[in-house]
Amino acid sequence: MPGWVKDAVPGARGIWAPDVSFSHGEYRIYYSVSTFGKNCSAIGLVATPSLEKPVWTDKGLVFRSTPDDDFNAIDPNLFEDAEGRQWLAFGSFWSGLKMIRLDPKTGRAAKDARIHALARRGGPGAIEAPFVIRRGGFYYLFASVDFCCRGAASTYHTVVGRAKEPQGPYLDREGKSMMDGGGLLVLHADLDPSKRFVGPGHIAVLREPKQDYIVYHAYDTQARGVPTLRIQPLGWTDDGWPVAL
Repeated sequence: MPGWVKDAVPGARGIWAPDVSFSHGEYRIYYSVSTFGKNCSAIGLVATPSLEKPVWTDKGLVFRSTPDDDFNAIDPNLFEDAEGRQWLAFGSFWSGLKMIRLDPKTGRAAKDARIHALARRGGPGAIEAPFVIRRGGFYYLFASVDFCCRGAASTYHTVVGRAKEPQGPYLDREGKSMMDGGGLLVLHADLDPSKRFVGPGHIAVLREPKQDYIVYHAYDTQARGVPTLRIQPLGWTDDGWPVAL
């Protein structure tokens, strides 16, 4: 881990939840640093001009949360809006998912960045891992809710809402705000015909010219609940809602 981590997040033993993007001539990886169950957390950034022969540069701390905050700065996801502005969505549990604006040149928080609230759930506030895409005039916020990391007993699943502006409000198909616990079901153990894979969540969406794909982890009930990588085609309904195929 970079040297700044030990002071920013005492007791941290690893980094995780990478989010990879290409901007301003370099590949950027945002990542999480935290300790379990606490919101003394940080989002860091490393970059390289090439993936062929990478030379990684530590860009340092991008954003952090402390015990005085009501949010948790982990699970970063960068996205760009229709005007070319860059945003970083993040969050886990506590008061829900948040977002700040970035300086595209540096990849770090903009000088005038303020925190926007995107989604939340009632106690225990089990919502995390935001992923935002822009499609057909809407911004789609995917989020993981309930509990992961419990093997075959995991209740994790994925929901989505959409908004006309990157700051929200994000509403589900019934018009319920994700700030009020709304969200259209996209991935759930009950949607798996085989009933084999449970806890599908922490998604990313891979966008190809002819087909979108949803990438996520789930637990294999036929292999003692081991975590697995899953990839499914992602279709879209006539009224513009995603469906895992």
